[in-house]
Amino acid sequence: MSEKKELSRAEIARLRRAQRAAHELTQATRRAVKPVAPVSSRVAVPHETRRRAASPRRFNIALGISDVYLNAPPSPRFLNGWRTGSIFLVILLGAALYLVLSLPYFRVPSATILGNSRLTREEIETAAGVLGHSIFTVQPDEVETRLRMNFPELLSVKVDIYLPNHVYVTMTERDPVILWQQDEGYTWIDATGVAFRPRGIIAGLVPVKGLVIPPPGPASLNDPLSPTPYMQQELVDSILLLAPHVPADTTMVFDRSFGLGWVDSRGWKAFFGTTVKDMPLKIRVYQSLADSLVSRGVSPTLINVMYPDAPFYRAVEVDEEEFSLSSGQ
Repeated sequence: MSEKKELSRAEIARLRRAQRAAHELTQATRRAVKPVAPVSSRVAVPHETRRRAASPRRFNIALGISDVYLNAPPSPRFLNGWRTGSIFLVILLGAALYLVLSLPYFRVPSATILGNSRLTREEIETAAGVLGHSIFTVQPDEVETRLRMNFPELLSVKVDIYLPNHVYVTMTERDPVILWQQDEGYTWIDATGVAFRPRGIIAGLVPVKGLVIPPPGPASLNDPLSPTPYMQQELVDSILLLAPHVPADTTMVFDRSFGLGWVDSRGWKAFFGTTVKDMPLKIRVYQSLADSLVSRGVSPTLINVMYPDAPFYRAVEVDEEEFSLSSGQ
């Protein structure tokens, strides 16, 4: 019968520690392999939210220490395909924009001018401001406005651009009909009453000497770029009607009180007003009155037919008193 060997105190302590470590390792292993019970929520979660909540994935690693876990770092993600394509497209468009704005191939060397007769190419190109600019920066509406504002003699302007560097300017100039003289200067006036700078010499214009500034015409409602007329349309029409009856050796004048008239070669002043609708009647009345006065040997200083139903004249013999045909004097 063998005697049981008694263990020392140190051996007993080592044995207990080994047993305790084996027990803790067994407990940790059980916790690692034990499935986690699902937890249901009472609040409905949208499907998209659940998908977002499921990412990134979580990993639990058993370390043998109670209630200690480590989360694995999320794996790197690359940009989506459409984002990469967008960045590439932006870079490509930026490079293309830089090239079209900097390459001399797209810069305007000169403009093709059509329809000008008195304005020169140099004047138009300077006012247009397109020479040397990229064709992609030329705005036709801005060029048209710039030209109309600089040259009131332009009735219309149309600008067309074509790649790679062509600019076409098609214009219509106003035709002057009146040469208006006032003080020490003069200007051209077209059939609508618009005044503009004279350029050269044109035959057939009706010369008129303005003793005062005529009343301006109304601004155009259909064409905001058209300048305000220097005179009213009715005054222009009256000038054109009277022009064939002006004596060859005199010039038509415009007076504030009596309107249009001239100094007759026989020594008197004749005035016809400014209304155009009865201008032919005024001319007939004036011719009849002048012939009657001459046949009677009367030398008037003034004949006024502004009102054709009541014309009057002033005679030298009676100290320039006014005579009215309607009174029979």
